[in-house]
Parts: sequence; C-alpha cells; structure tokens
Amino acid sequence: QVQLVESGGGLVQAGGSLRLSCAEVSGRTPTRSAMGWFRQAAGKEREFVATINWSCILRYYGDSVKDRFTISRDNAKNTVYLQMNSLKPEDTAVYYCALNRDYVSRVPNDYDYWGQGTVVTVSL
Repeated sequence: QVQLVESGGGLVQAGGSLRLSCAEVSGRTPTRSAMGWFRQAAGKEREFVATINWSCILRYYGDSVKDRFTISRDNAKNTVYLQMNSLKPEDTAVYYCALNRDYVSRVPNDYDYWGQGTVVTVSL
C-alpha cells in the first residue's frame, strides 16, 4: 500500500556532501505521518539517524550525525530529504527511510514501512 523509494546514494570523498531523497508512493492519499532515516553499516545494527514529523516542527538526530545532517520534507512532493555534510568514512552504510503513521521515534521497530535502502560510501 505504501512504498518508499530512496535515491541519491553514491560514492563521496570524506568532507563532501550528499543529499538523499525518499519518495512516498501510495495508491491512496498519504497519511500525515512521521518520517525517519536509519542506516546500517556492515556488521552493525541499524542505527537511528534522523526523524521529522509532518509539520517539520519536531526534528531529532542521532548523536553521531547531529550538526552535520539535516532532515527535511516537502509534503507537496511526498518526499523526505537527508542533507549530509562533512561526511566521514564512518558514515558509510546503507541508508533507509521509514514511515511511522503516528509519531516520531528513534526506534526502528516503531516504523510501519521501509524503503529498500540506498548505499552511501565515504572514502578517505
């Protein structure tokens, strides 16, 4: 019913920037949901990156990305973004967007729908 499609991943040098997008695709009008970004590096658990509510008033970030990443959304386009600046090699991971029908959360299990992920590789 709800599909999330990430894009914008790729290879970037340390210190560079990248902007990820996540488009919401659904057969019905999307709900006024919260959106989140998570990432999972090889051999590690899925890590919270950022979340944002429908009105963009509530925005939270993981400690490892605060002051470097910015989450935003354009509801008219059914799209959420993750602007990543000052990238570090440790940011290398598969990045996933996710949708929560009710509230913002830092917990992966709270989310109702997930995208397939987009790969971000940060080299030295």
